Amino acid sequence: MNAVRKAYDALVAGGELRPDPAQAAVADRLGRLAEELARPRPKQGLFGKLFGGEAPPAPKGLYLWGGVGRGKSMLMDLFFTHANVEPKTRIHFHQFMLETHARIFAHRQSDPGDPIPPVAKSWADEARLLCFDELQVNNIADAMILSRLFTTLLASGVTVVATSNRVPADLYKDGLSRELFLPFIALIEQQLEVIPLDGPTDYRLHRMGGMPTYYTPNGPEATKALSELFFRLTDFPVEDRNNVPSADLGLGGGRILHVPKSLKGVAVFSFKRLCGEARGAADYLAVARAYHTVILVGVPRLGPENRNEASRFVTLIDALYEWRCKLLIAADAPPEELYMAGDGRFEFDRTVSRLMEMQSADYLAEGHGLRV
Repeated sequence: MNAVRKAYDALVAGGELRPDPAQAAVADRLGRLAEELARPRPKQGLFGKLFGGEAPPAPKGLYLWGGVGRGKSMLMDLFFTHANVEPKTRIHFHQFMLETHARIFAHRQSDPGDPIPPVAKSWADEARLLCFDELQVNNIADAMILSRLFTTLLASGVTVVATSNRVPADLYKDGLSRELFLPFIALIEQQLEVIPLDGPTDYRLHRMGGMPTYYTPNGPEATKALSELFFRLTDFPVEDRNNVPSADLGLGGGRILHVPKSLKGVAVFSFKRLCGEARGAADYLAVARAYHTVILVGVPRLGPENRNEASRFVTLIDALYEWRCKLLIAADAPPEELYMAGDGRFEFDRTVSRLMEMQSADYLAEGHGLRV
């Protein structure tokens, strides 16, 4: 039995996971890939080095897709931990594309030539194993370069492992100029092993245990409940609560948003950090793309006296709603009483409606991703 499967079985034996044959089969396959990656690879011959030939073939990568809450991130955790290969990189796909576009821009400042090969080569130099969380494509800028970018990555000897909520054929569905994206779908289907992890059980919802997602008022009880939900959703040990990882989310243009708690697609923010500072729709879209669940604390009553914060809150909720993000929130009032009267109350009605819908079972059962 390989190391990934052993680690998975240990979690089941310890009661941290329910037995799930589909998950066990994927753990087996990921473990075999980890073993392949650990074997010494043949060196590129002198002829290839001199004339820029392709690197020796890398182990074939995997594309793991399935519904929300099926355990894809958990299995990726086990695989990445036990993949004894260096260098290796794990990155959220949205963050990878932001960084790729930044590298393309930097390359064009000094070289008028085609930036895709050198940018892909820079990633290949940093990772024999490149793992992507939540591969999804929602804009034409990404769609136009992905086929060439990944062709070069794979030809450079990189093994790619990705998780996604969508089968490859549904990526960028109904997107602008989708015909330009179809070669990328073909590349995934030809060069990666596509493995479904689907089924009726949403373990993320199961872990929430039917707990509410909207708490009022702000205070110790709300904080305790949201803290419990965070640890349930992330499997992070409660006794190590002082060491929850943080992150810096790229917003474009060199701007960074610090995420105080960031783990397994779950982010924790204060209202003051997200809505008390000058932010726009692009910032909130970056958050919505990067995280399937946002925990927001400290939402005050809103009105004309804090109209700027209220306007940003409306924009934030719009972004999270459109991306079907789970919102766990602590506020000083229920949605219909957050903005009672004054300038801006009429515009807030849509936000009230969305906050109510985002608590529903139907909404919570939807997968993370832009509505199409």
